[in-house]
Amino acid sequence: MAKRVLIILNPAAGGGTAEQAAPEIERRLNELGVDHDLVRTERPWHAAELARQAVGDGVEIVVAAGGDGTANEVLNGLMQAKQAGEGTAAMGFLCIGRGNDFAYGADALQSVTDGCAALVADHRRTLDVGRVEGEGLPEARFFGNAVGIGFDAVVGFEAAKLKRLRGFLGYLVAALRTIFLYFRAPLTRIEYGNQTVEQRSLMVSIMNGRRLGGGFMMAPEARTDDGQFDLCIARQVSKMGVLLLLPRFMKGNQASHPAIATGRTDRIVVTALDGVLPAHADGETLCVEGARLEMEILPRQIDVICRPSEGE
Repeated sequence: MAKRVLIILNPAAGGGTAEQAAPEIERRLNELGVDHDLVRTERPWHAAELARQAVGDGVEIVVAAGGDGTANEVLNGLMQAKQAGEGTAAMGFLCIGRGNDFAYGADALQSVTDGCAALVADHRRTLDVGRVEGEGLPEARFFGNAVGIGFDAVVGFEAAKLKRLRGFLGYLVAALRTIFLYFRAPLTRIEYGNQTVEQRSLMVSIMNGRRLGGGFMMAPEARTDDGQFDLCIARQVSKMGVLLLLPRFMKGNQASHPAIATGRTDRIVVTALDGVLPAHADGETLCVEGARLEMEILPRQIDVICRPSEGE
């Protein structure tokens, strides 16, 4: 393939195991004849800087080699370059992180072998991108998969502490721990469409993709190219109630539970009337004590390298 490709590898992804994948990535890309460079991140937000610089340098495909955090940073760098008029590049994924939920929602191939081959096949989709801003955030952030407020954000914070557990098991253990840590939900005002809801909200998940935590199907019917967020809003329930809800989220049938509300919108505002809003964007901490967050969808913003559609 003649396209220029930059691999941005986060050695800290996957609980520090991502670096072990570097030799295999290099070997497979060389075997496939992919014209590429591989750079490693050295600090938080470095992947965003590298991605934006790559666009200015004329790189045509920028690949996030890591997990959701790496992918989120690469997405932000590409979107910053696009909005500044510096150019565009497609985004690829090499899934060597914990959850890889952003890649899952983008229909990216999940193994290193398949991900490298996908760069040669160069099948693409154009994805919507979310934008979040709010009190306590230094600047707006872009996201590809989800913003989670409340319980699912705290689960992510706890999962990051579990260095020896990877993937869905780590998030499941973190969810069980969070049941006992996050027991008083904030009183929230949730505004979207023509609705305003005030309630104690255990969780507000604003989904562009379908999955969180490597296996919790928060919005099983969501599409990343329809110009809409899919919402999953849980009012406060007892600790036992949370425990009983977990299997539903694993199956994706939680919408039938009376504590769960769903909806679709292109803009949503969540305000804490008392308490605070812990929140993440694509698994990366947005804030621990937020007061107000506003999310909007930006339709069809970025091309991603993905699996072929049926029939191709």
